[in-house]
Amino acid sequence: MDVKGKVAYITGGSKGIGLGVAKSLLEHGMKVAISGRNAASLDEAMEFLGYGDDVMPLVSDVTRYSDEVEVVKAIASRWGQLDVVLANAGVGHFAPIDTMTLEDWNKMVDTNLTGAFHTLKATVELLKDSKGYYMTLASLAGTNFFAQGAGYNATKFGVVGFTQAAMLDLRKYGIKVTTIMPGSVATFFNGNTPSEKDAWKIQPEDIGKLVVDLLTMHPRTLPSKVEVRPSRPDLK
Repeated sequence: MDVKGKVAYITGGSKGIGLGVAKSLLEHGMKVAISGRNAASLDEAMEFLGYGDDVMPLVSDVTRYSDEVEVVKAIASRWGQLDVVLANAGVGHFAPIDTMTLEDWNKMVDTNLTGAFHTLKATVELLKDSKGYYMTLASLAGTNFFAQGAGYNATKFGVVGFTQAAMLDLRKYGIKVTTIMPGSVATFFNGNTPSEKDAWKIQPEDIGKLVVDLLTMHPRTLPSKVEVRPSRPDLK
């Protein structure tokens, strides 16, 4: 894909990985819509990103399909196309399974897994038109289980399976589908505040570079599942 002038939509784009990917795509000449549940956070993201009319902030809760439908209408109205979608929105609550609350379980399933489906369902017809690219942001927790991670593991294992099956369904339309599975990333996830202590971790802009690499790869080749991890965890 020649990315210049292409249009991307990133859920959970107001901070962390989503914001880092948005910045990378803008730097390569793309137009980017970012969504999030909080208008104030989107305003802060807009100040960070700059790029004027090439960025569009949209309030959407991915747990509501109707929100994602409205987002897609706004993108199509403004730019007339959609070429790249990154289903990045996610939450994590960690507790032993016997003490995990129903609220936390449902929030993770609704956001991490059902949200990814809502985003694809709302965007897939435009992606068929553009022969575009759909990506999900999973995690190494989608293949490696750990104590107190039953809910998070379940959703991320689910995202990996969902994405790989969607890849088989959609490639006949010329749509490429990939799930990205990072290890530790320097973000605000799970109450963390990024600082120098996170220098050993993957940085959001590293995921942004990875997304650009995927988009610019020869179309005959599809890295359908990509694991990335810190190269020096011993430095933490």
